[in-house]
Amino acid sequence: MSERHRAEHATAAPAPTGPEHSWHAGSPDSAGPGRAAGWTRRGVLGSAAALGAGALTACGGNAPSDRGGGSGDRTFTLYWNAGHGYAAYTKLIEKFESDHGITVNWQKFQWPDLQTKLAADMQSGQVADLVEDDGSGWPLSYAATGDAYPLDEFIAADGEKIGYPNDWQANALRNSRYQGKTYGIPLHLTCNLLFYNKTMFAAAGIEAPPSTWDEFLAVARKLTRGDQYGVALNSDPGYLSPWMLQNGVQYWDPSTRKVMTPVPKAIEAMRFQHDLIYRYKVSPAPSATADYEGPEKLFVAKRAAMMISGPWDFVPIKKTAPDLDYGLALPLKRDVRATNFAGSGVFIPAKARHKDLAWDLIKRLTSLSVENAVTRETGVTMPRKTWAKQSWVQQDKQVGAVARALAYGTSWPNGIDATGKAPQLDDALRSAYQSTIVKNGDPAAAVRNFRAAAAKLVGG
Repeated sequence: MSERHRAEHATAAPAPTGPEHSWHAGSPDSAGPGRAAGWTRRGVLGSAAALGAGALTACGGNAPSDRGGGSGDRTFTLYWNAGHGYAAYTKLIEKFESDHGITVNWQKFQWPDLQTKLAADMQSGQVADLVEDDGSGWPLSYAATGDAYPLDEFIAADGEKIGYPNDWQANALRNSRYQGKTYGIPLHLTCNLLFYNKTMFAAAGIEAPPSTWDEFLAVARKLTRGDQYGVALNSDPGYLSPWMLQNGVQYWDPSTRKVMTPVPKAIEAMRFQHDLIYRYKVSPAPSATADYEGPEKLFVAKRAAMMISGPWDFVPIKKTAPDLDYGLALPLKRDVRATNFAGSGVFIPAKARHKDLAWDLIKRLTSLSVENAVTRETGVTMPRKTWAKQSWVQQDKQVGAVARALAYGTSWPNGIDATGKAPQLDDALRSAYQSTIVKNGDPAAAVRNFRAAAAKLVGG
């Protein structure tokens, strides 16, 4: 699933609780066909809470003078993902209101509704003060049209104190910079990794999960028997990205305005996935539907021994098969060990009335203490390097596995949203990917067809 679509449907992982940070099945975001809420399957995350808006009130002195707004304006508008109204954020916002003597109008939306709202706001000029985005590159889209505010002045003043950008996973910043300026800050961060059934592995005499493509194929062939498959692949093109990245393929090169380069490597990665289904027959052919949960269903039914997925599947697996003994392994390696990031971020609209206050809220939202509180509450994983290195994070079976995998993550979109053509490119990629993965078409033709469609959209 693309990063923007993954964010649309995501739900939070179960939260580590207690001294051992054991996992529980429920979470405030575990509704709907979702995944890691805001974590761009579903944005490192947003299908749970109902669409709505809420305001938190507070008393206090006059609001401070703030660039973009007068001191008489006592309302701060915050747009947020509907699945991310966590208790830790609620507590933080109440303190923010009290400290500044303002009222926060906290409006919550599903990602598609938020995109629609933003488009209307940008046209009218009546915008929010701070916006959560789905991690796929919204700030770049709005920066290209002059509708996002550059954060460089704030970063120059406070970056060293808050650890930005040095304490953020470096590759996670690619979707926040446009023409040398920073327009967004990553808030949540997750990625794809390898899920495997420990019981099936043990029964087949396999002692460790695969690490490379060759090992993966060998293990998948050994585990395929009868109505049991070694792996279940997904029909959603977002699951193409880990394979491409592992083979050294860049989705978007802004310097040449070309996609899927180098082309021979892109064809090789597409062919490997095709051959897992149609040559080696270690995966069933996925259906071309919106049901991206097919692999998860096969995995929990013990009809597939492996799948490529992310934290968005922790809650569904726990609910459907609480006794399933499965492990999590690092992303695979071909040329490099790599996986794609998913997540969410925040940005300030160019016409926001309270930019200084928005920056203050960003600093609070992204502090290590708040990251820890949110992870403990929900299981959502975070972009700070210091977050990932903490012993309690590393020792947790699931959060720790994601934290270790983040070191190999990168941005698949790589800034392509700045072209303004990302949705059309998503559609073209879906068509090309499904032509070979679902319909058994030629993988080389699928890559060539996508590149031809992309050339018409973005040049190159």
